[in-house]
Amino acid sequence: MNTASASASAEEPRWLTDEEQLVWRSYIEASTLLEDHLDRQLQRDAGMPHIYYGLLVQLAESPRHRLRMTELAMSAKITRSRLSHAIARLEKNGWVRREDCPSDKRGQFAVLTEEGHDVLRRTAPGHVTAVRQAVFERLTPEQQKSLGEIMRILAEGLQPAEAGADLPWLR
Repeated sequence: MNTASASASAEEPRWLTDEEQLVWRSYIEASTLLEDHLDRQLQRDAGMPHIYYGLLVQLAESPRHRLRMTELAMSAKITRSRLSHAIARLEKNGWVRREDCPSDKRGQFAVLTEEGHDVLRRTAPGHVTAVRQAVFERLTPEQQKSLGEIMRILAEGLQPAEAGADLPWLR
């Protein structure tokens, strides 16, 4: 085998098999429809998209209902720019406020307000019902366990630990 053909074959993409293509397209379709389903439910019940609800939940589950903005971006798996925009909207609604970090002049905290906590209390029952109906009621306990394991493997693989990794919250 000559070097030119070895180089050409090394550059050839490893195309998905027909079965892999079906799995991939099923994943894309299901994840897009699920996100749309949850967005519509939360827009209807609370006037917010799913990403904003997730931010409020992260804050509600944090000590003193506050997180540094960088930590919140990392836990939400979003860019700092997208987080800043979302927090501005949540502030406008009175659900979150920003506080300066006393130990780091450049840092800020996002803090869940009492009004934000009230919105979560009112919205959570409908949201958990939507999640349960869309996901858990369609799967057997074994499928639920497998789905959890698969999603953890994918998430871990997409979050390299080495310095310089291109992760959303670092952008």
